[in-house]
Amino acid sequence: MIPTVVWGTGNVGRAALRAVDAHPALALAAVLVHDPAKVGRDAGELAGLDRALGVAATDDIDAVLAARPRAVVYAASGDLRPDEALADVVRSVRAGAVVVTPALYPLYDPRSAPPEFRDPVLAAVAEGGGSLFVSGVDPGWGNDVLPLLISGLGTTVDAIRCQEIFDYSTYEQEDSVRHLIGMGHPMEYEPLMLAPSIPTMVWGGQLRLMARALGVELDEIRETLERRALDTTVTTRTMGVFEAGTQGAVRFEVQGIVDGEPRIVIEHITRIHPSCAPDWPTPPDGTGAHRVVIEGRPRIEVTVEASDEGENRSAGGNATAVGRLVNAVDWLVDAKPGLYDALDVPLRPAVGRLGRNRP
Repeated sequence: MIPTVVWGTGNVGRAALRAVDAHPALALAAVLVHDPAKVGRDAGELAGLDRALGVAATDDIDAVLAARPRAVVYAASGDLRPDEALADVVRSVRAGAVVVTPALYPLYDPRSAPPEFRDPVLAAVAEGGGSLFVSGVDPGWGNDVLPLLISGLGTTVDAIRCQEIFDYSTYEQEDSVRHLIGMGHPMEYEPLMLAPSIPTMVWGGQLRLMARALGVELDEIRETLERRALDTTVTTRTMGVFEAGTQGAVRFEVQGIVDGEPRIVIEHITRIHPSCAPDWPTPPDGTGAHRVVIEGRPRIEVTVEASDEGENRSAGGNATAVGRLVNAVDWLVDAKPGLYDALDVPLRPAVGRLGRNRP
């Protein structure tokens, strides 16, 4: 059994606790939390399980890493604290752990990552013998292994489009939805996530990774952006009121240009309510989905819908991101220390988990 730490118990961390508990090769060794109110609580309670896991949450990072865990699932957010997240990850790698996380956007494609992100990790790998693999859903498997797999079914491929189409009213991270993405703000507000060059910072690595796998060179990366205001005031279950006239929908593309044409495209269509921008593409049931479209011969379209925690699509997306990461841990433990990407780490089948639930 591989002693594994889950660091963070928010939207991603809850799913990580459940995934570690369910994995036949992993043993939950510790749970790290930041909120003092969570210290001492059992991991099973924090995971939303109906049973105890016998591991109490702690905020003592030094003690947890001093125990030399073999793996760390870093589930703390890096959206608003990228420097702190990088420091935490580097510290864990230097302690000899295999670390998996969705938190560090520049490291989804380590080859194109800025030196200030890549070099500290490589130094920690050399010093401590740990490893790092960064992935998620979008960015993550929705823009790397899935489109690349599907592209292999085509005879000719003209373009690859990866879409996230979501109603964000189910996304329980209000700071990100309102302030990073701008939902509910006046239309003159400039959300950080939509500022010029930021989408390329987040998703550009995925375009470069897909281009590398497809054997093409990108001329450049372009961005497009559209925003729509709400026609009427709406009230959401998790985040309250969003006023009429404020931002209610966003559509943007990050385009990989090959020979002057957008050939590899990552597109997001995000709403706070289905009534906003009804002319834009919608998911099959109006709630949320990830879609890959291969334009070519034949034309191929694959839509993935995931739900968890009471049919919540946002929670389902988080769970698939966690599954990709946690299911890679035993492979990374057997591999050489290093900084890995999605082309290195295989998507693992559910070995030992089919039809089996832990007591």
